[in-house]
Amino acid sequence: MSEQQQSVSAAAVAKKSPTDFLNHILGRRVFVRLNSGVDYRGVLACLDGYMNIALEQTEEYVDGELRNRYGDAFIRGNN
Repeated sequence: MSEQQQSVSAAAVAKKSPTDFLNHILGRRVFVRLNSGVDYRGVLACLDGYMNIALEQTEEYVDGELRNRYGDAFIRGNN
């Protein structure tokens, strides 16, 4: 994808609501950082209004170092 196409695509997503953005990234690799500083990277499988997040092919990083790999992971959101 060219730089111009990426810019247009980013601009189109930026004009939508947060829900539209989250729906747009379903099925893509994401990076989730918890308040504790632990990072999770994986494929976004689903999420809900409470920001409960289900990831597939999940990797857990502590202080930037890979600690665990999980097939599926559920990160509880907060209401």
